[in-house]
Amino acid sequence: MKKGRIIRLIGGLYTVIDVFGNRVDLKPIGLFRYQNISPKVGDEVMFDEESIQEVLPRKNDLIRPAIANVDQAIIINSAKKPDFSFYLLDQFLALIEDANVKPLIVLTKIDLMSEKELSQLKSKLEYYSSMYTVFYVDSKNRVGIDLLMENLSGKLSVFSGQTGAGKSSLLNAIDPLLNLKTDSISEALGRGKHTTRHVELIKINDGWIADTPGFSKLEFPEMNVSKLKDLYPDFTRLASLCRFNQCLHINEPDCAVKKAYQEGTILKERYENYVLFHQTIKNQKPKY
Repeated sequence: MKKGRIIRLIGGLYTVIDVFGNRVDLKPIGLFRYQNISPKVGDEVMFDEESIQEVLPRKNDLIRPAIANVDQAIIINSAKKPDFSFYLLDQFLALIEDANVKPLIVLTKIDLMSEKELSQLKSKLEYYSSMYTVFYVDSKNRVGIDLLMENLSGKLSVFSGQTGAGKSSLLNAIDPLLNLKTDSISEALGRGKHTTRHVELIKINDGWIADTPGFSKLEFPEMNVSKLKDLYPDFTRLASLCRFNQCLHINEPDCAVKKAYQEGTILKERYENYVLFHQTIKNQKPKY
């Protein structure tokens, strides 16, 4: 048997690449169905000429997008068309942290903002810079592209973000030979059309990029409501100063996180989104 990595899944057929760069389209062995094993793009596998025989242990496993063994997630946020959303940024960050993947934040379409608008947004995004690397790019004019590419070298990076945020345009700027299809934004809806139909790994220099279908809506997986607070590195830094060891930073007295929010040292939108997410998870009905 040979060892390889799944780089594409279309219609139940997996494209596997081996260490020599050879590609083959395979289906998994039928036994996987009874073992409740579903191979994913990014999986390292053992295979023969006929089928995928074994899925090797994963270091992480994302649900949306469905991909495994990711080194980092490039969270694409549009400055305009559609308008930037702290709510979506914080939701993506929490979900990526939950998957044990390193997030990188990219703001696209900065050319659509005035200098004043961009300066105001950057001042708020500066808050995130103490926790994550933030990039500002203009794909049309290749502003910020080279710096971002340096951070993709040798990594398996998943590109995720709001529908219409400019993922395909960004990938085309990184590698013009890709010539990925892009769609204009619907003026009526303020949202982009889905341009990516499946998950696929794309070879860029000595790294892999996963182009994934965009989302305009995300859902938190079923989780204990107490887990959410641990997905916020800025909150965990302060948690030891709270009166209660398992403080949820919602209604508890002498909460250091709430105090920081009230004093303005925690970004207003960041904490208020946390409260909304907390309520969403708390109100989720169990799925059977």
